[in-house]
Amino acid sequence: MLKNLSSLVCGILFGIGLLISEMVNPMKVLAFLDITGQWYPSLALVMVGALITFGLAYRLIIRRRAPLLEDRFHLPDSAKIDTKLLIGAGIFGIGWGLSGFCPGAAIAAIGNGRLEALLFVFAMCCGIDLFRIIHRGK
Repeated sequence: MLKNLSSLVCGILFGIGLLISEMVNPMKVLAFLDITGQWYPSLALVMVGALITFGLAYRLIIRRRAPLLEDRFHLPDSAKIDTKLLIGAGIFGIGWGLSGFCPGAAIAAIGNGRLEALLFVFAMCCGIDLFRIIHRGK
């Protein structure tokens, strides 16, 4: 129960950060991605701030024997960059560039009443299900 409550609080805090930074605004995100036109660099500051915060927190947290609400850390087993990772990153980038939404920001934008975010999340879930159907049993 405490783990679920902790996840909910962290998700709400993350969503509030996305709303305040306006990363839920597709027009602002698309202006950030348009480096050859009217580039709007403010989201770079949001990303740099997030990386600095994560970097400092990670150094402190990883020194612990285990997380507060788990028996061990769940870190990736491999750091290998393979074709599946590159294709997935490319598809993610294309979707982000076409829509102005990434998954977390789209979910936060639904809470802000954006219909296009709801449509994006629906399409994203359809894509996830399609992948599972195609790769079932592999």
